[in-house]
Amino acid sequence: MEIKVKSLTTCEVAEDGGAISLGFEDATGNPAAVSISLNQVGALIMTLPGLLEAALKARYGDHSLRYAYPLASWVLEQSTDTTQRIITLETEDGFKVRFSIPKDEQSLLGEALTQPMPEMTARPN
Repeated sequence: MEIKVKSLTTCEVAEDGGAISLGFEDATGNPAAVSISLNQVGALIMTLPGLLEAALKARYGDHSLRYAYPLASWVLEQSTDTTQRIITLETEDGFKVRFSIPKDEQSLLGEALTQPMPEMTARPN
């Protein structure tokens, strides 16, 4: 069954934390919701960025397009695993993503951020 979503209306977490619920209005104006188990939420989150970029590339026929979120803040913290650190990247509207960074990658990331960027030709969207 395919449901066309007109607008997202609510996003909620189940009382026991075992699922999330996404409420929406369908194309005909009827309210509906989908409940996704906690086990499947991670898989969904990992899939959406790739789908978003694929949709942009298909719509505009430009394979160089990227969907980038403007970074407002970041936090670096020590993981309970002492060989890893956790970096949290956040946008102004509160979207956050966290990555664990192995010790070997931490130095490489720091070095990469201090290197000058190669010249690129700016292309308007």
